[in-house]
Amino acid sequence: MIPPTIRPRGLDELHARAEAIAGRTLEDVARALGVDPPRVGLRTKGKLGELVERALGATGGSQATHDFPDLGVELKTIPVDASLRPRESTYVCRISLAEAERAEWESSWVRRKLAHVLWVPLVEWHTIGRPVFWRPTPAQDRLLRADFEELMGAIGAGHIEDLTARDGVVLQVRPKAKDGSVRTTAWDRDGDPVQTVPRGFYLRARFTGAILRDPTAMPDVS
Repeated sequence: MIPPTIRPRGLDELHARAEAIAGRTLEDVARALGVDPPRVGLRTKGKLGELVERALGATGGSQATHDFPDLGVELKTIPVDASLRPRESTYVCRISLAEAERAEWESSWVRRKLAHVLWVPLVEWHTIGRPVFWRPTPAQDRLLRADFEELMGAIGAGHIEDLTARDGVVLQVRPKAKDGSVRTTAWDRDGDPVQTVPRGFYLRARFTGAILRDPTAMPDVS
C-alpha cells in the first residue's frame, strides 16, 4: 500500500495507486491505513469516498479545487452493483443560482470539474473496482453543454422551482443541502430575489454507467 496523504507526483503514479487498491476490500484498505473501516451504505458513502481519497493521496477535500490540484484530476467514487451499474446519479458541484443567467459552459466550474475524472467503482459497497480515467470526448462534451445551457437557461429565466431530476439528458439539477432548512438566493420569473433550497449538478447513472464500460461511449438516451 502506498503511504497515505502523500500527493501523487504525476498521472502515472496516480494510476499505479488506483490499480494497487483495485480488487481490495474497503476493510483491507482501512486496515492498511490504520483507520476503522467505515460502515457501508448510502448514508455513509461520504466516509467511503474519504477512505479512497486518503489511499490515493487526494488533497482537495471539500475546497473549490480538484481532488488532485497539481494534476487537475477529480476523483469520483461511484457505488455500483456486481454488473457495474451505478446505484445512483453522481454529484458534481453546487450551482450558483443567482449567477445562472450569466453562466457560460466554457468557463463553468462543472466543466472544469469534469475535464479529467478518475472513476473508482465501489462494487456492492464492499470491493474497490478497476479505476477508469476519463476525459469527455467532443461528442460527450456537446451533450453535457446542451444540458448545461438548457438547465442554466431555465434557472436564469426564473424557473428554478419548475426544474426536476427528470430534466436533462446526462446532466441533471437536484437539491444539494444537509437539510431542508438551508436556503440560497435565486431569481423568480419577475426578476425578484427568492430564497430556495441549494441545487447541484449531477451526472445521470446511465451516463456514468456507459463511461465505466467504455470512456468514449455515449449513453442510451432512447
